[in-house]
Amino acid sequence: MKANIKEWDVENDEFWESTGKRVATRNLWISIPSLLCGFAVWLYWGIITVQMLNLGFPFSQGELFTLSSIAGLAGATLRIPSTFFIRIAGGRNTIFFTTALLMIPAVGTGFALKSADTPLWTFQLLALLSGFGGGNFASSMSNISFFYPKRVQGTSLGLNAGLGNFGVTTMQILIPLVMTMGVFGGESMTLVNSSGTLVGKIPAGTETYIHNAGFIWLIFLIPLAFFGWFGMNNLTTDHVTPHPGSPPWAMVKITMLLLIALIAACIGLYLLLPPPLGIGLLNMWVVLPLVIVGTVVALRYFTRGELQENLKRQYQIFNNKHTWAMTVIYTMTFGSFIGYSAAFPLSIKVIFGFTHVMGPDGVLVHDAVNANGPSALMFAWMGPFIGALIRPIGGKIADKVGGAKVTQMVSIIMILSALGVAYFMSAAYHSATPEVYFWPFFLLFILLFAATGVGNGSTFRTIAMVFDQEQAGPALGWTSAVAAYGAFIIPKVFGEQINATTPEYALYGFAIFYAVCLVLNWWFYLRPNAYVKNP
Repeated sequence: MKANIKEWDVENDEFWESTGKRVATRNLWISIPSLLCGFAVWLYWGIITVQMLNLGFPFSQGELFTLSSIAGLAGATLRIPSTFFIRIAGGRNTIFFTTALLMIPAVGTGFALKSADTPLWTFQLLALLSGFGGGNFASSMSNISFFYPKRVQGTSLGLNAGLGNFGVTTMQILIPLVMTMGVFGGESMTLVNSSGTLVGKIPAGTETYIHNAGFIWLIFLIPLAFFGWFGMNNLTTDHVTPHPGSPPWAMVKITMLLLIALIAACIGLYLLLPPPLGIGLLNMWVVLPLVIVGTVVALRYFTRGELQENLKRQYQIFNNKHTWAMTVIYTMTFGSFIGYSAAFPLSIKVIFGFTHVMGPDGVLVHDAVNANGPSALMFAWMGPFIGALIRPIGGKIADKVGGAKVTQMVSIIMILSALGVAYFMSAAYHSATPEVYFWPFFLLFILLFAATGVGNGSTFRTIAMVFDQEQAGPALGWTSAVAAYGAFIIPKVFGEQINATTPEYALYGFAIFYAVCLVLNWWFYLRPNAYVKNP
């Protein structure tokens, strides 16, 4: 098998049927599990922190929420350079190298979790490096978009993203399970609070092996790196990757761009987080735009030669108004999916796992464990599972009826679902028996997840139809990069509003944003004189 393919014309039906479909399918089915592991490593802090709380690690709820936020911001920022990797380095080189990089945070997390005395800064550093997994989405989606003709982009990208997003569900099921087994050796820890798995609760006093949450991913990452190297292709055409260079040089280019983005993310976190990790000078609504702009500018001007010229050419997407419209709309769908995936487990634990009673001074107290509370580890996986499972279906429907129509219906459902979740969240957080509100809260959240999944599929279709062959991949990567900041924003907002005893305010804010997206989608793609009619 040739690693580099120089002739590629999938819009030609004869080429597609004779050669293109076979090659594209092979690359897709290696890409999917590689992306799945990327999502798992990026977002496993949402599950790990629940178990750290159950094991009595000496960190506050706010500090544990911060770990998910750090991973979220890093992953989103690393998507910005990842947007441009395929043209610079080639698909095979990129997927192999970025999949192999995931072994660094996985191994580090395994060793750090061996002791409850591991300092917080170690977990914060590992959360930052987990961002490698978040960045992989942009390069993976950009790569697969080049392999398939426009008429099936919604379906093919929906499969890559949807089944790749099963990394969230796989992680939420697998990690609680492997923590009950001594498969990687090491000393066990004793649960202080009850925990749970897919099949039910685990009582306090049970021995658990939390370090397996990191080590387990090596079982998948090692063979996937092998398959990526020997089974995938670089499309070395003028429109995709005209000059990838040798594989070592391609990996050097990827490393350089990743380092620039990591530095930008660290500066943003330093400005954002309170002491001792940062200075807490600015809030996230100021910091995040600064990080995004700073990363884009640094990539453009801190590179040289062919690399700089390549980025300059791809930056032409920023002159297209559809880039900005689809960035906002895609943030509604994927940003919500990824943010809720990160925040859902700990939100269930904090809101329903404790009783909320009025103290003698008239202030709500949230310290007593609720014996009747649901297990976060038993239920949290279902939302991301539904959202990922339905994504290819959303893409397929959009291929038939048009992306903008599907996105419009999704926007309405997300507005109503968010308002419903806010109502029951508020009721639970002000109740001594919050479990009575769990099922309506949970079912509405599942509906919200499902809507994000369908919307992800429909926006893929719109992007594929609006942009030309050269710009579609970078545009898809860029929109996913900005949307990924949802993995930082949503856990951060939830944590802040829970500390303020008003968690429902988070959902009210998200519902307002969804309403803005509803209007934007109508204006660009559905109104009588739309720029592009229902693409």
